[in-house]
Amino acid sequence: ERNDLQPDQPTVDSETVYCSLPRRLMVMLYDAVILLGLLIVASAVALPFGSIEKTALQDFWFTLWLLAACFAYLGACWRYGGMTLGMRAWRVRLTSYAGQNISWPACLLRFLVGMVSLGAAGLGFFWALIDARNRSWHDLAARSLLVKMPKNH
Repeated sequence: ERNDLQPDQPTVDSETVYCSLPRRLMVMLYDAVILLGLLIVASAVALPFGSIEKTALQDFWFTLWLLAACFAYLGACWRYGGMTLGMRAWRVRLTSYAGQNISWPACLLRFLVGMVSLGAAGLGFFWALIDARNRSWHDLAARSLLVKMPKNH
């Protein structure tokens, strides 16, 4: 699957319900709990290496390790299942504009632009309030959509 072959605009049917910002925020809260546990495990794994005093955002390699752990979880969930555990709980699915799971390059782009969205005081997420398909900055960059799944899924 090549991300550059996707259409410029989503190909969805008229019954598609896009994920609202409040639902997106609840997904993020749910996934934050999972990521916290993952970061604790990743920190424990890093302890034997280098200095015993490791501080995220001050130790470059430790910070990079924690970001890689976050990307490994999110990227694998997005790429292979189209949803994280939080997305599954809130019945939200991530798709490419063509309706497929997104590619690894799109996962990385989505992750990196998502960090920028957070770093800009959440402005990238609030962009979903003015976009017709409720897309945030990282959705636009990765050419992806968050759609609400029906209750029977």
